Amino acid sequence: MKFVFLIGDAAVGKMTVGQELMKMTGLRLFHNHMTIEPVIEIFGYYEGKTIKKLREVIFQEFSISRNAGMIFTYMWAFDLKEDWEYVEHVSGIFRKKGAEIYYVELVAPEDVRLQRNVSENRLKHKASKRDIEISKERLINDSRIYRCVSHEGEIPFENYIKIDNSKLSARETAEKIKEYFTL
Repeated sequence: MKFVFLIGDAAVGKMTVGQELMKMTGLRLFHNHMTIEPVIEIFGYYEGKTIKKLREVIFQEFSISRNAGMIFTYMWAFDLKEDWEYVEHVSGIFRKKGAEIYYVELVAPEDVRLQRNVSENRLKHKASKRDIEISKERLINDSRIYRCVSHEGEIPFENYIKIDNSKLSARETAEKIKEYFTL
C-alpha cells in the first residue's frame, strides 16, 4: 500500500492535484474537507475533535483494506508541535501496515492562492468556502498566524518533494509527483 501526504497552505491546490493524481494512479483521494464539510453541516460549526475522530476511523480501516493506497490532503502548520505529531501519528498508522509513505508539499504565493480560492472545483467540493469574503479573510489571516510552508531542509522524511505549483496545472503537478515517486 502507498500513502501520499499532500500538504500545503490554503488554496494551494491540494484537492485538485489529488484528484488528478487519483486518476493517474488509482490511489484513493481523501481530501481534508471530506470530513470537515459533513461535520459543519451537522454541527453548524467546525468541530475539530469530531473531525479528527472520523479521520482516525477512516485511516484505521483503510490501512487494512485491499486498496492500493490513499492520497490525503492536509494543511500542516509547521510551527505547531501538534501538527508534527499528527503527521507522524497518521504516517504511523500506515507504516505499521507496511505502507510506503510519501510527502508532497505544494507551495504557491498568496496572489495565486487567492485566485484558486474561488475556483469552480474548490467551491463545488467545499461548501464552507462559498462565502468568498470570509474564505478570503481566513486564507490571508491563517497565512499570517501559521507557517504552512516548510523551511529548506526542515522536512526530515526520505520520500519528500516540494513543488512550486503556481505556474503548473493540477495535471502537470500530479504527473510530476507520479514520476518522481514512480507511483
